[in-house]
Amino acid sequence: MTLFNPGQSDTSSSLALNLAVSVLVLLFAYVLVHTFYIRRIPSDAPPVVRGNYPLAGAISFWTHRWDFCRRARDTTATGNFSFHAGPNTLVGLSGEKGRKLFFENRSLGFQEGYAVLFGASPKLDKAKDIDNHPEEEGNINHFSRRVTHLLKNEQFRKKLPTLISDVKEGIEAIKNDPSGTTNPFESVYRIVFRLTIRMVGAFEMAEDPVLLEQTLQLFEMIDRSATATAVMFPKFPSPAILKRQYAGARLYMMVEKIAKQRADTGEKHDDALQYMLDCGDRMFKIIESILGGLFAGLLNSGINAAWVLCFLATSPEWLAKARDEVRTTAAKYASNPNAPLHDQLDDVPLEAWESEFPVVDMCLRDSIRLNLLGTTFRKNISGKPIPTGNGTEVIPTDAFVTYSIADVHHDPAIYPDPQKWDPSRYLPDRAEDKKTPHAFLGWGVARHPCLGMRFAKLEQNIITAYFLAAFDFSLLDAKGNAMTVPPQIDINGHSAHKPKPAPILKVTSREK
Repeated sequence: MTLFNPGQSDTSSSLALNLAVSVLVLLFAYVLVHTFYIRRIPSDAPPVVRGNYPLAGAISFWTHRWDFCRRARDTTATGNFSFHAGPNTLVGLSGEKGRKLFFENRSLGFQEGYAVLFGASPKLDKAKDIDNHPEEEGNINHFSRRVTHLLKNEQFRKKLPTLISDVKEGIEAIKNDPSGTTNPFESVYRIVFRLTIRMVGAFEMAEDPVLLEQTLQLFEMIDRSATATAVMFPKFPSPAILKRQYAGARLYMMVEKIAKQRADTGEKHDDALQYMLDCGDRMFKIIESILGGLFAGLLNSGINAAWVLCFLATSPEWLAKARDEVRTTAAKYASNPNAPLHDQLDDVPLEAWESEFPVVDMCLRDSIRLNLLGTTFRKNISGKPIPTGNGTEVIPTDAFVTYSIADVHHDPAIYPDPQKWDPSRYLPDRAEDKKTPHAFLGWGVARHPCLGMRFAKLEQNIITAYFLAAFDFSLLDAKGNAMTVPPQIDINGHSAHKPKPAPILKVTSREK
């Protein structure tokens, strides 16, 4: 029989207490070393913001991004500031001088910035020679080459009838909804997704509604994985990281299965997947290219296509201008001028779709200005500090650099009443986007123009034109009440996003 010994209990408690104290001391020591030595921001970098906490960094950067950047900008002499995002040192730039440095400097790497700060770990060799355009090597160069081919004029011309057919099928689905309403952030968003898959994905994905929906769900799972936790603690298997890995693996297997079926049957399709297979691309490169195309072509285009319709629904003046433009262009090319407007549009050639919808283009442009949210990233890959042009202030070696889009897109000195949707900003007599260098960032600027701009405008023109031809429509809130203005866009968002709760469009079919 073993008798209870009070001394053993006291000894165990003492050991446990000593162990706990030791762990806390070690943790405290680690935080001190990490904060004041490992993560120390050089004295010649821009001032460090308040609220830059040990380990986590500036939490407000994740919760209220524009408010954080605006406060930090307004509290420093140069408008530039430093902070941490987890283990990463960031420098925020602002103003015209900072904007030009951010978008024009060859030593600020595009891919290197996004690889880490979008929640993915980079696998890059350190740049050795900045003059050799290292940011265009590897994945970026591969992606650019593939997208450049896929968005050539001949590809647009071949795929235009299919793109129009996809849009009309999406419009017909809206028309057949017995509720007489549609949530454009789902219905129109899905039209854009299908068009994007047509250009950067696989025929089988675009043709099979079940496969198309599965692809969309996997893509959105990957998109949601770029969380603060994933960036601050990249080696911690957080739910977001695990979901991203799961979605990536599922997408890999999906595309690999399609490729294997084609190889087994000898079947080929004139699509992006076949082009990359014929080029000998490895499957992981193909997946990277498809995801890159979706990120570039869906988030902004899909959200903005829906917002443009919401803005038009509450702006009788611009709705009338846009519809007149659609009528005029359709009548110019219609083989049967007495046909319904949506049938007349079938005869509009590619060149007209791209050049004869300036009103729709201005509507899209101001929607992009309002919805291009959050910050864009770069990394100092030069191997040395980069002067900011403000005295001795520099961007430290290997530091990440960020610029808040709202710094220019919501600057009242450039865009008066900046939160108002107003396409007339871009009329020649106002030309607010030409007031200062890089005043409009929606299509990329300087060294990084948007490769997909032409396709984005084309699909926007087609979707808007056919929607205006098919429907009269008005805007309702989620409860079904009429809205005279669209809901306010959350300027603190990290990217274009679907509003919650989403407004809906009440639609009535037009015959003429």
